[in-house]
Amino acid sequence: MEEIQKAVKTCFTKYAEFGGRAARPEFWWFALFQFVVLTVLGVVSPVLYGIAALGLLLPALAVGSRRLHDVNRSAWLMLLWLIPVIGWILLIYWAVQPGDPAANSYGEPPAAAATPAMVPGQQ
Repeated sequence: MEEIQKAVKTCFTKYAEFGGRAARPEFWWFALFQFVVLTVLGVVSPVLYGIAALGLLLPALAVGSRRLHDVNRSAWLMLLWLIPVIGWILLIYWAVQPGDPAANSYGEPPAAAATPAMVPGQQ
């Protein structure tokens, strides 16, 4: 639960920051948060849904661009979302890819991705 809160807080703190990089957990936890909020508000009221969708649009675009930067892609590639099916599949594929472990042309790796996972049997 703490990881979700941290990811959502980071996305709202950097709501208009299109530079830098975002790790996979930050992107996917915010996507889940956005999905749940919009689903619940869509059931409650179409007006509240519209207001929330507009309010979450800029943070979603910003975290999406930072996620593409993490896999060393230009944020302009988010325009592929306008191409049905093929564009969506390509963007989802890039979003699930691990980020570059070292610095790339968009900056240093995010702190969440910089800490290696503990794997039993490896040092």
